Amino acid sequence: MALIVQKYGGTSVGTVERIQAVADKLIKTRDAGNEVVVVVSAMSGETNRLLGLAREITAHPEGRELDVLLSTGEQVTIALLSMALAEKGAEARSYTGAQVRITTDEAHNKARIKKIDHRCICDDLKQGRIVVVAGFQGVSENGHITTLGRGGSDTTAVALAAALKADECQIYTDVDGVYTTDPRVVPSARRLETITFEEMLEMASLGSKVLQIRAVEFAGKYNVPLRVLSSFEDGPGTLITTEEQQVEQALISGIAFNRDEAQLTITGVPDTPGVAYQILGPVSDANIEVDMIVQNIGSDGTTDFTFTVNRTDYDKALKILQKVAKELGARACSGNNEIVKISLVGVGMRSHAGIAAKMFKVLAAEGINLLMISTSEIKVSVLVEEKYLELGVRVLHSAFGLENETAA
Repeated sequence: MALIVQKYGGTSVGTVERIQAVADKLIKTRDAGNEVVVVVSAMSGETNRLLGLAREITAHPEGRELDVLLSTGEQVTIALLSMALAEKGAEARSYTGAQVRITTDEAHNKARIKKIDHRCICDDLKQGRIVVVAGFQGVSENGHITTLGRGGSDTTAVALAAALKADECQIYTDVDGVYTTDPRVVPSARRLETITFEEMLEMASLGSKVLQIRAVEFAGKYNVPLRVLSSFEDGPGTLITTEEQQVEQALISGIAFNRDEAQLTITGVPDTPGVAYQILGPVSDANIEVDMIVQNIGSDGTTDFTFTVNRTDYDKALKILQKVAKELGARACSGNNEIVKISLVGVGMRSHAGIAAKMFKVLAAEGINLLMISTSEIKVSVLVEEKYLELGVRVLHSAFGLENETAA
């Protein structure tokens, strides 16, 4: 008998009919001889509805009370799903995060899980019940309801799977797996049978929306086999696992891209110790995350400094940089919020040279200029003009043979 943890997102439980379909899937999994724990999100649109209500009251809801409000969305879903299971003859029991005792820190709206008391779940499983748990939420050691942030139900599912030592954690969503790139951009994109935790983490951080980053980190840390499946059609999905469990590594596993990029440049800054902090310190103090960074030293004793931020932070960051430029006596300060990032990801890069060179050659052949370049052990990222995004992704997907079973 295997212990399976399944997670269904808001779209999967968006209507009563879909909740009933989820109940059928759970019963099928149980009838195959498995113990089943299911984690569910709020019904599609419910969290936004609750947020809207809060903002009709106040523009800045207090964190503790906002968590009390938002956690009710999942409570509705677990009750309805448990009712649907009972109606179909399957004994089930629902739990909020606080009832399970998913203990978190006190960081309201973005809490982190500290420990899970899973005794009640284990008792129910022994009695043949399907256990239904509210995702996205927990409780602090002081008894305050907390939420884990957007996409937190994925993290709840993986954390429960780790605590219960589950055989597999299955994330059901509106796609049937992880693809070599977005099929809406490249129709020939191929669903991957397997991908490593490292690769999935890079893909998620670089723009792929299939899984929440924290959930992938958690799964990798505790070695929880993770599978992405479709709620609406049967199939094997994509298994996310360790590199050691992969028989043969493809050179490139996928292409990720991010449209939410903006570039900022300050030129002619005195090349003195601490200048990087003088530039980025005020940006960091404004709670703006910096991604790619390039610094060039000129022959005249000055330096040019370029970095990227999320596009939503562009205006705020530009104002900060303009102020810093005056203080440092820089020659100029400029920005560009019509850029995108394209990234090749693959653990096979570790043992193969020339990946970056081939990428640059392919893009140059299409007249695509590279604005910035960033590399790591298993990825190469480039910044290009926004108008070249789809062309760049398509030609790279073809050049590296990602539509084939063995990418080269």
